[in-house]
Amino acid sequence: MNFLTIGHRGVMGVEPENTLRSFVAAQRAGLDAIELDLHLSKDGALVVMHDAEVDRTTDGSGAIADKTLAELRALDAGHGERIPVFEEVLDAVRTPLQAEIKDVAAARVLAEVMHRRDLLSRVEVLSFHDEAIAEVARLVPGVRTALVADHYGTEVVERATAVDAGALVLDIRRLTLEIVEHARAADLRIIGWVVNTLGHLRLVRALELDGATTDYPEIKRTGRFTA
Repeated sequence: MNFLTIGHRGVMGVEPENTLRSFVAAQRAGLDAIELDLHLSKDGALVVMHDAEVDRTTDGSGAIADKTLAELRALDAGHGERIPVFEEVLDAVRTPLQAEIKDVAAARVLAEVMHRRDLLSRVEVLSFHDEAIAEVARLVPGVRTALVADHYGTEVVERATAVDAGALVLDIRRLTLEIVEHARAADLRIIGWVVNTLGHLRLVRALELDGATTDYPEIKRTGRFTA
């Protein structure tokens, strides 16, 4: 498989994260895939946002789970952008997506959308939560999944294989050759995040990872020439 460059929440280094504007910019930049984050609103909508609260990325405050979709829509997510729902992202871009489940309860709703929209080939499901990966795999046979981790050792490989994940998405700052070798022995793909510097990109390529998640579209162009 070719080396993949994945847009983190779109291209959050230059556009408001997890907005349609950011996702369209990632597609225009030619990134190979786009990563986004999923929570459920109070009324069960699959909304695209990283944090459990809206405070950091909008002009509002409070928990996503305590707000209806209409209330969330009233917020400014940056440059006048509104918080999108997952289905809007599917319609706005054609680029393959990595959908990260932040709220375990979102797994079932995501599974319903994947069945309804026939997304097996287009969407890979990610999560820090082992149980979310196991649940979506149960509900959507054949789905591609990846375990995300930031505090980990070699045991992350056993966690991934226990839920039949096909890949690991790992914080580049903690990644070691030992962990890479252990993952390869288990036939797991490995993506490094967040890769925003030439030094981190060189490390990703030296470890022969399968891809890099980045905030900046320039990493894709630089990666072509970095060994």
